Amino acid sequence: MAADKAYSSRGNRAYLRQRRVKTVIPEKVDQTANRKRRGSRGGRPVRHDLDLYKERNTVERCVNRIKEWRGLAFRFDNTPDSYLAGLHPPGAVLWLRSLRPA
Repeated sequence: MAADKAYSSRGNRAYLRQRRVKTVIPEKVDQTANRKRRGSRGGRPVRHDLDLYKERNTVERCVNRIKEWRGLAFRFDNTPDSYLAGLHPPGAVLWLRSLRPA
């Protein structure tokens, strides 16, 4: 799971570790300083794959583009099938726009 620094708390990490979810969440600067200040009691540094974290940005931008479609952003559809049906037109439009030469 790739997430923003806002989700880097110890509680979130412990919960994901308990569920065996591999995370790509960078550590906040103040959390790093606090961990170092505590010394050996502060725990190990957080493992962070920068390349995977950069891919999170690509996915987030795509989701934000899809959310520009009002019906999808506000979830007017009541069933998963109708929501999925509403997801196909914006997805097709975004894909067709990506084929255009720059």
